[in-house]
Amino acid sequence: MKTFFKVLVGLIIVGAIGYTMYFLYQKSQDEPIVYETDSPVVIDIVKKTTATGSVVPRKEIEIKPIVSGIIEEIYVAEGEMVKKGDLIARIRIIPNMINVNNAKSRIEVAKINLKETKTNYDRQLSLLEKGVIARADFESYETGYKSALEELETAQETLDLIQEGQTKNSGGKTNTLVRSQIDGMILDIPVEIGYQVIEANNFNAGTTIANIADMGKMVFEGNIDETEVGKIKEGMPLILVIGAIEDIQFEALLEHISPKGVEVNGAVQFEIKADVVLRDDQFIRSGYSANANIVLDKADSVLAISESLLLFENDTVYVEVETSPQVFEKRYIKTGLSDGINIEVLDGLSKEDKIKKQQ
Repeated sequence: MKTFFKVLVGLIIVGAIGYTMYFLYQKSQDEPIVYETDSPVVIDIVKKTTATGSVVPRKEIEIKPIVSGIIEEIYVAEGEMVKKGDLIARIRIIPNMINVNNAKSRIEVAKINLKETKTNYDRQLSLLEKGVIARADFESYETGYKSALEELETAQETLDLIQEGQTKNSGGKTNTLVRSQIDGMILDIPVEIGYQVIEANNFNAGTTIANIADMGKMVFEGNIDETEVGKIKEGMPLILVIGAIEDIQFEALLEHISPKGVEVNGAVQFEIKADVVLRDDQFIRSGYSANANIVLDKADSVLAISESLLLFENDTVYVEVETSPQVFEKRYIKTGLSDGINIEVLDGLSKEDKIKKQQ
């Protein structure tokens, strides 16, 4: 009996040791690698480049006053449509006192001169009527009298212009009324009632009272990298994606490529402009940011694979094709157009082939 128990214990120990050794052996073995595969598909491949920029009105102007003064009234609001000649604002002139005094002094001098010439004119006219002097002698006095009248009128108009911004003979036109120069929409009014404004002159651009633009004609203005600018040309179609308008694309036509690049953050960028085709159901606001996709090349309904499946050997391209379960062979292929994600396969593969995905 004792011998039986000894043998049993020995067998249990030997079994335990054997199982432990088998378990450790199994743990030390690498699990077999199972490779995933992918097959070619028929798709459209579009090679394109992207330019970033914004959509702005083709025609936008700044309305500036032609006289300096204080904004007394504003007749329009931002977003309002106006016609050429519509009233934008009225300016109250704050005259320079030195100029006012000079103008008044000129009037007084003109009155004195007129009084003197009028006396001489009347005297000579009486002598002319009596036949004492010849007509030729009288004409010089008549000319002097008319000149004095004109001088007084001019002096008075100068004072009116300084104080009121218009003359009595202006026919209702006044420099104090600011009007629109084009048909369009009021984009911005950077002034308020009570603001002091300065007229445009040789030394100052003047104060902007309003920005007006024709929102019916919009252009895309953007920049493209120097590595891509050589691939595009005027007349190419663009697809605009505006960030503020989701799921809607706009067509545009490239009309300008700047001949000069500008360095931006270490990279040379070239400005481009494209005419935007507007849609009746969407309103594009000035300054919307947008991306322009420029189609450089396109292949329709071609056999293609993911570029991540490609392997390279010197100047050749190949993939690993499954010949039997988890058994692969090297196969050289000929590729075509690529969009950076998928690449066209011209020769070497069929839709039924299974290609090993690289780990």
